[in-house]
Amino acid sequence: MKKFFLFVFTCLLVGCQQLENKRIIRLGHALDTNHSVHKAMVKMGEELYRISSGTMEIKIYPNQQLGSERECLELLQIGSLDITKVSTGVLENFSPNMKVLGLPYLFRDRGHAFTVLDGPIGKQLLEETIFFRIKGLAYYDAGSRSFYTKSKAIRTPSDLKGLKIRVMESVTAMKMVESMGGSPTPISWGELYTSLQQEVVDGAENNPPSFFLSKQFEVCKYYTLDEHTTLPDVLVSGSYFWDGLKEKQKKWLEEAVKISVDYQRKLWAESEAYSLNELKKSGVEIVYPDKSEFEKMVKPVYDYYKTNKEMHNLITKIKNQ
Repeated sequence: MKKFFLFVFTCLLVGCQQLENKRIIRLGHALDTNHSVHKAMVKMGEELYRISSGTMEIKIYPNQQLGSERECLELLQIGSLDITKVSTGVLENFSPNMKVLGLPYLFRDRGHAFTVLDGPIGKQLLEETIFFRIKGLAYYDAGSRSFYTKSKAIRTPSDLKGLKIRVMESVTAMKMVESMGGSPTPISWGELYTSLQQEVVDGAENNPPSFFLSKQFEVCKYYTLDEHTTLPDVLVSGSYFWDGLKEKQKKWLEEAVKISVDYQRKLWAESEAYSLNELKKSGVEIVYPDKSEFEKMVKPVYDYYKTNKEMHNLITKIKNQ
C-alpha cells in the first residue's frame, strides 16, 4: 500500500513526464511474473517497441507493486497509470454489464467463450467501459474457475454448505457461491494465502495456473474441477491515456495487443496442463464432479436477472450464439 501511494504521489509531482521522443507506458498488474498473462504483456511490450521503431515502450509493474486490481483501476481513472489487467469480476464494479461474463455455466465450452469474446458482444462490452473512464483493449484467456478447499473435498454442491469461500469483489460471484450453499467472503488476491493459513476462509475458487503459481496448494489439498465460470481477464487502459495518444500510436498499440492475445492463449493451454500435473504431483486430490449438479444449483442466479431486460437479453444472445 505504501508503494501504491508513493507511485501516485510521484506521478502527480513530476507529471510522469515522457522522454522527448519516446512514449513510456506504465502497466501495473497483480500477477506473478511466471503467469502467462505477464509473459504476454512482456511480448506486447517487445512488439510495440518494434512496431513503433522504439518510440513507444512499456514499463511493467507486476506482483501488486502498485496495489490490488481495484486500486490499479482507480489509478487508471485518474490518469496515474496507463494500462492494467483486471479480472472481469472486479471490472463489473466499474462497468456493470461486464457481470454477464461472470455468470456460472454461461458458456458451453471454451470455443463458445472465444466466439462470444472475439465477436460483436465481446467488443460491445469492451466499448461500454469508456463511460467509466476506462478503455477496454482485449480479453486474455483465464480458463475456468473451480473450487479448492483445506479440510474436505467438494464432491457435490452440498459439501459447500457452511464453508467460507473466498471470492472476488463481485456481486455475481457472491450470488453464485450463495446459491450453492457456501458463504462468500471477498478477500483481495494478495491476502488470500495468509487468510487460508489462518482459517479466515475454508477455501477459494480459481483456475489451475493461478492456484498453482500462488502456492495456495500448500494449504489447500483438494481441487474440484466443477469449472463453474469461464471468466476472462481484461486488458484495459485509462481513457486519459488513450485519448492522449496519436492515431498512429493507437494503431501500433492495438496491433501489439492482438499479437499478445494470440500468444497468451497458446501459453495458457500449456500452463493449464502443466499446472494440473504439478498439483497432482504435489499431493493435491483432483476431483472430477458431476457438473450438472452444480449447474442446477445456480438457477436462482439467472432468475435474479430476468427482471433486468438489458441483462436478460444479453444472456439470451450469448446462450444462443
